[in-house]
Amino acid sequence: MAGLDIGKASLVCCARVPDEAKPGRRLQEVRTYPTMTRSLIGLAERLAALGVTRVVMEATSDYWKPVFYLLEAHGFEVWLVNARDVKHLPGRPKTDKLDAVWLCKVAERQMIRPSFVPPAPIRMLRDLTRYRVDLIAEAGAERNRAEKLLEDAQIKLSVVVSDLFGTSGRAMMAALIAGQRDPHTLAELARSSLRRKIPALQEALTGHFTDHHAFLLGKMITRIEQVEADIREVDARIEAQLAPFAPAAARLLEIPGVGPAAAPLTSPTSPPPTGITPATAPARWPYSASPDDFAGAVGHHHGQPVPDTATGARIRQTCQRSGQPSSGFVHGDSRCVGHGRDQR
Repeated sequence: MAGLDIGKASLVCCARVPDEAKPGRRLQEVRTYPTMTRSLIGLAERLAALGVTRVVMEATSDYWKPVFYLLEAHGFEVWLVNARDVKHLPGRPKTDKLDAVWLCKVAERQMIRPSFVPPAPIRMLRDLTRYRVDLIAEAGAERNRAEKLLEDAQIKLSVVVSDLFGTSGRAMMAALIAGQRDPHTLAELARSSLRRKIPALQEALTGHFTDHHAFLLGKMITRIEQVEADIREVDARIEAQLAPFAPAAARLLEIPGVGPAAAPLTSPTSPPPTGITPATAPARWPYSASPDDFAGAVGHHHGQPVPDTATGARIRQTCQRSGQPSSGFVHGDSRCVGHGRDQR
């Protein structure tokens, strides 16, 4: 067993192995290693030489990732534990060296449990989806800046146009950037049903748009277009990475409200751990289940067994009044369903 206290520039490793000369006792070695790649390879080789099979580390910022991935690649059983779980244990010391020793000891005594770390393909897919979310937020922020800039120039285009960055809105803003200031000419750039609002557009496009506004708006539009191009590239990459999980993603698309953009964010990352069922899967676990999975899950309240208490008695009474079996599901909206299917 080994425990790691990881920092940005270095880590402290405490390794504890059985003492062959003294049965029931353990040998302990504490060393400090830089977090550079060569030093981490040396750490892996040293742990292998000591006969260590499990390495435990706290989730410290993002510093744990390269250490975790490298040791995982070297065949170790790596545990990532929540620092909060360790801090809640009494008697925890505070120095880096003692932290590593303490972590190794509590893991040795099975006083902590590992957090779920998805396999490498899922980690890459997750990085892409999270980056896509950041790009969408960045594009939205830039659009908001552009709208505020138009308000500053007394261009009330967003009052008339529902989508400021639709075909018509972009054409009008491009004309403003190019130097066109005549409201009548700008309004004629409207497309489709927006042409019915040409008089309102002429009023909205009458303002005080200057070269200063044109410069800033041009930069904003360029940035928005670049981010949109990046989003398309990331989408293509996500689609390629999602190919091995296509059946699971297709099942997720059957859920109302889940579209192609949301499916990669909730796709099953791996088979649920032993003991995890549709009724007991935590909310953050992306469990994809069919209605048949719940066919025998009767007598539950919010996915848990109905207790034999006053609350459980009220649940069963409510089911009886609604004409449903007392062993039916009861959801947050007080409806009773039998065998996992809505009976209202």
